[in-house]
Amino acid sequence: MSAQARGVSSAARVSARVARPSSSARRFSSSRSSPATRASSNTTLPIDLRGKKAFIAGIADDQGYGWAIAKSLAQAGCEIILGTWVPALNIFETSLRRGKFDESRKLSDGSLMEFAAIYPMDAVYDTPEDVPADVAENKRYVAYPGFTVSECADKVKADFGTVDIVVHSLANGPEVAKPLLETSRGGYLAAVSASSYSMVSMAQRFTPIMNPGGSIISLTYLAAERVVPGYGGGMSSAKAALEADTRVLAWEAGQKYGVRVNTISAGPLGSRAAKAIGFIGTMIDYSEQNAPAPKGLTASEVGDVACFLSSPLASACTGLTMYVDNGLNCMAVAPSVGLKALQPEA
Repeated sequence: MSAQARGVSSAARVSARVARPSSSARRFSSSRSSPATRASSNTTLPIDLRGKKAFIAGIADDQGYGWAIAKSLAQAGCEIILGTWVPALNIFETSLRRGKFDESRKLSDGSLMEFAAIYPMDAVYDTPEDVPADVAENKRYVAYPGFTVSECADKVKADFGTVDIVVHSLANGPEVAKPLLETSRGGYLAAVSASSYSMVSMAQRFTPIMNPGGSIISLTYLAAERVVPGYGGGMSSAKAALEADTRVLAWEAGQKYGVRVNTISAGPLGSRAAKAIGFIGTMIDYSEQNAPAPKGLTASEVGDVACFLSSPLASACTGLTMYVDNGLNCMAVAPSVGLKALQPEA
């Protein structure tokens, strides 16, 4: 690994073990067997990503969907490489070294999810020429050189050659708490730059080093197509752009590189980043009360869907907006409103 990569692990590889079907599973048999017998003989359909490498941008703690995706991929045997936002990188590395994430890193066999490398990355800057002087001279950025998207991709290529999976788990809207009618041009464009164009930039730089059959995944939200009052600052527009770009990139990257591109429309999660919205708790409660599947949404559920989309099992899936929100996306009105309308007046 090059000296540029500021990894906190000693290039350790993921130790998750995933069962591979036994040789008997590949032979035809005319005999019938019960589900219990099939399970005991290990003929279940696996997601096996051993030998695959994933680059995940946007992980800065152990709370969000990015972390859950990394953990699901690691559980399937995938090697995990991170790109972390520069201002959060030092505290993330420190917390990792001190074992603060050890409980969250545990895989099903008791081993800990490892990161092959952690690179500094700020996805609003494509090349060194794009970095303003005040940012380039900021002490936090000076400590982590080579943080633009193009430089990060070059480091990954130098250290790992190719990757199979790229995950865009990035979003930022500096004026997200403002209604659209009060959002400035600068705030609107900043939201689009950080939350949607950053995925285009990553696709430009990473698809050339992705193996055919590879997968790019991003995270979107229902506000891209439905009104979510309070989700402002241009973030709904940024998510709409992200979904449109997913479809276009699915065509272009598929034709040129044989890479699939999908986005996951995940339900609300009380992560540290989501708390910037200001009413994330209300959004979670509303979803639990009104979604067709009346339960809480866990980050691991989103991680598992991302793992599926990254696997050969999803080889025919591209250009999709995949909803993982307990079905909330299909509702037009809250059940309480609809049921009340059906009740006769007293």
